[in-house]
Amino acid sequence: MTSPETKALIVIPTYNEIENLEPITKAVLARTPPNVHILVVDDGSPDGTGKRADELSASEPRIHVLHRTKKEGLGPAYIAGFRWGFSQNFDRLIEMDADFSHKPEFLPTMLSLLNEHDFVIGSRYVPGGGTVNWGLGRKIISRGGSLYARTVLGAPIRDFTGGFNGWNRKVLESIDLGTLEAGGYSFQIELKYRAFKKGFRCKEFPIIFEDRRVGKSKMSSKIVFEALALVPKLRFKT
Repeated sequence: MTSPETKALIVIPTYNEIENLEPITKAVLARTPPNVHILVVDDGSPDGTGKRADELSASEPRIHVLHRTKKEGLGPAYIAGFRWGFSQNFDRLIEMDADFSHKPEFLPTMLSLLNEHDFVIGSRYVPGGGTVNWGLGRKIISRGGSLYARTVLGAPIRDFTGGFNGWNRKVLESIDLGTLEAGGYSFQIELKYRAFKKGFRCKEFPIIFEDRRVGKSKMSSKIVFEALALVPKLRFKT
């Protein structure tokens, strides 16, 4: 776990996650110490997620809300969250989905590993990791995407596409976040590769990824093809 002097921020992007928001924030707060806060980054959800986030924040000082006017993609949402964290002097920043696919019980391990490593990946594809409630097609796309990225980029990261990641502030500050090209889930590939190329120490630890409990998945064929197209560009530009 983090030392009491270290401030950690869990960034949770949301779009139409009103059913998940209160349960996930309660679960995160129950498993983390007082120096760990939550930032909900809401992209103007029409279902009232942003308003509910404000209500939760009003009654819990560890919950903060950043409102964005429209849905612009996962990458811009996380970048906005990271920058907000910098402005509030958080030392560590964690990416986490709102839908319980990233289990809050893995947070203590991630926070502890960040004491010794520059960035940490909650990995489905190291021994002990895995997925639950996934069809064969999604397994092939996800595992194949990480294998493809690892092979083309020449980086020993097993789970390139996963979104449950922790960062020490110095890593994110060393990357010019404004130059990141990816807007969707390929943002995860680009960010990890940029950190790897700069020589930062990475640690993957096993997690079980369970498909969302409620709500609709944001994954689409467009997101998959965006990731496939970005990888060779990264290899020859970065």
